[in-house]
Amino acid sequence: MARGNSSDRLKRLEMLAVQLKQDEHCTISELALQHGVSDRTIARDLQIMRQQGMPIDADRGRGGGVRLDRNWGVGRINLTYAEAIDLLISIAVAEQMNSPMFLASLGSVRRRLVASFSPEKRHRVSRLKSRILIGLTASTYVQASHDAPPKRVVQALHTAFMDQMVLATRYRNDAGEITDRQIEPHFLLLNYPVWYVIAFDRLRSAPRTFRCDRILSANLTGDRFNLLPKDRFQSALEGNDLLA
Repeated sequence: MARGNSSDRLKRLEMLAVQLKQDEHCTISELALQHGVSDRTIARDLQIMRQQGMPIDADRGRGGGVRLDRNWGVGRINLTYAEAIDLLISIAVAEQMNSPMFLASLGSVRRRLVASFSPEKRHRVSRLKSRILIGLTASTYVQASHDAPPKRVVQALHTAFMDQMVLATRYRNDAGEITDRQIEPHFLLLNYPVWYVIAFDRLRSAPRTFRCDRILSANLTGDRFNLLPKDRFQSALEGNDLLA
C-alpha cells in the first residue's frame, strides 16, 4: 500500500480524528482498510495524534479497538474575533434577561472568552456590551406585527453597529410610509422579541429609534461615525421617539 505524501497524511489525520470521535469502536485494521494504507501507517498516524495532545485510548490485545476521548475538543473550538464577540454579547443579553434556565455556566464561559482577548479588545467588547440595552417585553400588539428582519439587513446592521459605520436604509414606519435614511447605529434595544436600533438619523439630524424588522434594506456606506454622548439619545431611550 502507498504511504502517501504529507498532504495525504494531514487529510487522513483530520479524518481519523473525526472518525474516532464519532465511532464507538474502530480497529487499526479497519481504519487501514478504509483509508487504503497499511496497519503500520495507521499506527504511526495514531502516534502522531497522541503527540499532538489527542487522548487516544487503545484496547490491549490482538484486534483491540482505538477511540478518541469523547470529551476531547470541548473548549477547542476556534472562533473568529467577530464570532467570539457575538457569543459574548449573546451571553450578556441572556444574563440581563435573568432567565433562570440553562445559565449556570454562562459566567464561566464569559470569563474564559474575555480572558482570551487582548486588553485593547476587552475594552472594545466592554463598550459594545454597554451599547446593547434590554427593555421590557414587547406588548401583544407589537408582537403580533413582528417578523424576522431579512438576513441581509441583519448582517449589514451587525457590521455597522460593531464597526461604527453609517448605514443607508430603506425604512417603513408604523403608518406604512417608506423613506430612505442614512443612520448611525449607536444602540441596540431588545424589547423581547423585538429588536430596535437607536440611531442618529442624518435625514432628521436627530436621534431616532427604528424597529429592525421594518428596515426593508440596508447597505454600508463606507463612512464611519463617532459615538455621541448617551444623553443625546435620552428621549429615544425613554421610549418617547419609537416611531421614526
